[in-house]
Amino acid sequence: MNIDKSKTVVVAMSGGVDSSVAALLLKEQGYHCIGVTMQLLDYEALGENVNRENGCCSLESINDARLVCDKLGISHYVADFSKDFHREVIGKFVDEYLAGNTPNPCVLCNAKIKWERLIEDALKQGADYIATGHYARIRYNEESGRYELWRAAHHQKDQSYALWGIKQENLARTIFPLGDLSKQEIRSIAEEHNLITARKKESMDICFVPNNNYKQFLTGFVKGLRETVAHGELVDSAGRVVGEHAGYPFYTIGQRRGIGKGFGKPMYVVHTDAQHNRVVIGEEKDLYTKSFTARAVNFVSIADAEREIRARVKIRYRNPAEPATVQPLSRDRVKVVFDRPMKAITPGQSAVFYDGERVLGGGIIEAMES
Repeated sequence: MNIDKSKTVVVAMSGGVDSSVAALLLKEQGYHCIGVTMQLLDYEALGENVNRENGCCSLESINDARLVCDKLGISHYVADFSKDFHREVIGKFVDEYLAGNTPNPCVLCNAKIKWERLIEDALKQGADYIATGHYARIRYNEESGRYELWRAAHHQKDQSYALWGIKQENLARTIFPLGDLSKQEIRSIAEEHNLITARKKESMDICFVPNNNYKQFLTGFVKGLRETVAHGELVDSAGRVVGEHAGYPFYTIGQRRGIGKGFGKPMYVVHTDAQHNRVVIGEEKDLYTKSFTARAVNFVSIADAEREIRARVKIRYRNPAEPATVQPLSRDRVKVVFDRPMKAITPGQSAVFYDGERVLGGGIIEAMES
C-alpha cells in the first residue's frame, strides 16, 4: 500500500501499548502524526453502571496517551464522541439484547465511530489518514481498484473479524502499522523506546460493561427490565412448558447454566423469543444447523456479490473460518450455507467471509434456518 509520507496521520491513541507503538512507528517512518484519544463514555449519563477507572477513555488512559505523545514529540488532543457512541453503540447494543439477539458492540464502534466519526474529525484537523493499533493489513489491488482488508500476519492477534464494517472510502484513508508484527515484538519496541505503556495490561472487557457482566449492565441501564421480563416460559423444542426463566435478554444461544435442572440430560438454550418472553431449550444436537441469513452486509475487498461465492466463514472471533457458500438475497442481505452443520449460530453476532487471508466482507447474523 503506497502512501505519501508527507501527509498527516491522526493516530487513535487509547493509552495502550498497541496504539502507542503505532504512533511511534509512523513517526519514525516520517509521517506528520497527531494523537487523538476518543472520549466515548458519558459517565454522568451512565451513572455507576460503568468502570470509571479501567475504561478505554478513563483519566489514566488519557494521561498515558498524552505522555506517549509528549515523548514522541507529537501533539495530542481528546475528541468527545460520547453522544455518537451512546447513540450508535450503547443504544443499539441494548436494542439488540431486547430483541433477543447477542450483539458485538466492537464491530459497531469500529464502523460507526472509528471509521466514520474519527475520520470526519481527522479531516477537519487537516489530516489525510487515520491509523489505529489494530492487528490487520490493507492492500491495494490495482486490477480491481479496491483497497482490500487482510488478516494480520500473526493470526494469534488478528482483529480483521471486527473490521468488516469499514466502508471502502474509509479503508482508503486508513493505515495499520502493526499488521506484520506480533504482540511480543510490539512490547519489545515499546520497551526499547521506554514508553510508559510497554508493560501495560490490555483490557479484554467491553469498555462500557464492567467485568463483561452484560446482565448487570442491562438491568442498570434499562429501568425495570428485570421485573418486566422475569417469570417467562421455559419451553422445550416441542413447545412444552418445562419451567420459567429470569428474562429472555439474559440468555444466549448455547448457554447451559441458569436454565434449571432435572431434565435427565444436558440441555441448552437454542432460541430466545423476545416477542413472547420465551426461552427455548433443547439437546446439544438441536444447536447444530447449516445455514443462516445475515443483514447489514458490507463487502470490503470485493465490490459486491452478484452471484453466490465460495468462502470460509467465521461466526465468532475465536472460531476457525469454515467452508461455506454465500448466496446474495438483496443488496445488503445474504444467505450462508456451511458445508457441515455449525454449533450455536447466534443472531446478533458477526459472520465474516474470508478468501484465504483476505476479508471479502461480513454481516450481522439475522436468523438461523432449520
